[in-house]
Order: sequence, then C-alpha cells, then structure tokens
Amino acid sequence: MSGERTAETNSADPQGRIKENMDRMYRWTRHVYDTSRKYYLLGRDELIKALEPAEHEHVCEVGCGTARNLIKMARRYPLAYFYGLDVSDEMLKTARRTLKNARLTDTVRLKQGYAQNFDPAQLFGSQAAPLGKIVFSYALSIIPPWQESIDHALMLLPPGGKIHIVDFGGQEGLPGWFRTLLFWWLSLFHVHYKPEIFEYLKRLELEKAGTLTLKPIYRGYALYAVFTKA
Repeated sequence: MSGERTAETNSADPQGRIKENMDRMYRWTRHVYDTSRKYYLLGRDELIKALEPAEHEHVCEVGCGTARNLIKMARRYPLAYFYGLDVSDEMLKTARRTLKNARLTDTVRLKQGYAQNFDPAQLFGSQAAPLGKIVFSYALSIIPPWQESIDHALMLLPPGGKIHIVDFGGQEGLPGWFRTLLFWWLSLFHVHYKPEIFEYLKRLELEKAGTLTLKPIYRGYALYAVFTKA
C-alpha cells in the first residue's frame, strides 16, 4: 500500500516527479559527470568570461550540477557573490564535495530548488535578493518547464538584470551525421535540442520585455544568449 501511495503522490506532484527522475539519473553518473561532459558541453567557459558581474553583484546558476561553473566564476570574479540551485540532491552531494575540495564552501552557497519557482531570499538569505544575473548552462534543455523557468528568472531580476544562457544549437555548420548522432546520444539522458527556447527569447524582445543578444558558437554547436530585462 505504501508503494501505491508513493506512486499516487508522484503522479500528483510533477515537481516531485522531476526531482525523483533527476536523482535517479545522477545517482551514479554524477561521479563521472565533469570528466565526460567537458567534451560536449561547449561554450560554458565563454559564458563565464562574458559574465563580468559588478562588484558585490549576486549571481545564481540554475541547474548548477557539480558546481564546476560556479568554482570558475568565483575564482574569476572574487568580488561578486555566487549561488547554485539544483533540483537533484544527488548532484548537490557532488557539488558540495567539489566546493569543499576547492575551499569555496564559504564563498558559494548551494540549495535544492526548482527553476520555475525558487525564492532566492528564502533559500539563500535576504542579501541574495535581488539577483543581478541568472545563469542557465545546458540546463533549459533538460528542464521540462523551461518557459516557466525563463519567466520566473525575469520576474526575479531588476531592470537591467541579465539572464545568461548557453545550450545546444541546431548544428547547422556541422555534418548531418554528427547532428543525428549527437541528438540520439543526448536523448538517452533526457536532453533535447529545443530551438523554441531561443524563439521564445526573441518573442520576449519583440514584446519589449528586454533586449536579446544571441550568437552561435562552434559552428552552431551551441548558442549563447544574453537577455537584459527592460
């Protein structure tokens, strides 16, 4: 009976179902995540170099994974404040260990939460609000409520705040066989190329919600977008 109740609860709780799926997927792969992903999560370092937070600005990476990006950000921009959010407690275990090894546990704060409705002040303390920049690095392609996550990020930011996004592009400049192989491989991990993400950002710009800069990198392998809130 307890198993039936759990199944019923999960079906009625889409957020809980997402968390459960992510925990299951990363329970073992988190141990080799950085080693394997460095070969195809391209553009992350370009985003970090372009981030350039102001002194004492608050930056949150949504879907922070192992904290690989946050460590690079914190070291490059020591005068800014950094926060990491991830839905998976399993992934956060690795992130906390990685931060400890990097001696950055007092510099970067991590919390479990959902991209579409997290409250930075509640999770990280009142000093974290408002956030000045929100980062999605290969996160929206795996987040089911991606549109709600973008809308929520915009709601959290003040005017002039920026969303930085790097994610898979359409591979236009690469051979067709490579595109087919890559998208098949990504689907095994429930990751999908979502051109609608960037089309939605263009629509938001047309609606005067902000301004968008968008550029393909690595021959269209990835797209890097910055959306500045109006």
